[in-house]
Amino acid sequence: MIHGYHHVGLYVKNIKDSLAFYVDGLKGKVVSSFPMGQSDQSIYLVDLGENAVVELIPRGTDKEQANPRFAHIALASDEVDKDYELALKAGARSQSAPREMNLGDMQVVSAFVQGPDHEVIEFFQVKGQTQ
Repeated sequence: MIHGYHHVGLYVKNIKDSLAFYVDGLKGKVVSSFPMGQSDQSIYLVDLGENAVVELIPRGTDKEQANPRFAHIALASDEVDKDYELALKAGARSQSAPREMNLGDMQVVSAFVQGPDHEVIEFFQVKGQTQ
């Protein structure tokens, strides 16, 4: 069952500038960070309060990657498997099936689909903390 947004993913050119803006400037709090794949960069979840969480995803300086834009919306879910299947039955295309993982100190279940206009939707459930 979906119960609102969990976060909005945002591709950023410069992670240091973006962290300074969202944390220092807007007084947000980094609630989690985790490695971005096999790279030496990290992804950050910044809580701006009142269920406004932005995920900062570094994209580098290549021309195509340097364009900041929204990457995806993440819907908070209590049953990622069921919501994922419901989306597929409604016509969504699978981007990644549900899987459990640790993101920083969060234990989560996550799945991605593409909607009818190729928008990326993540179903996201926090299962607990690792510490």
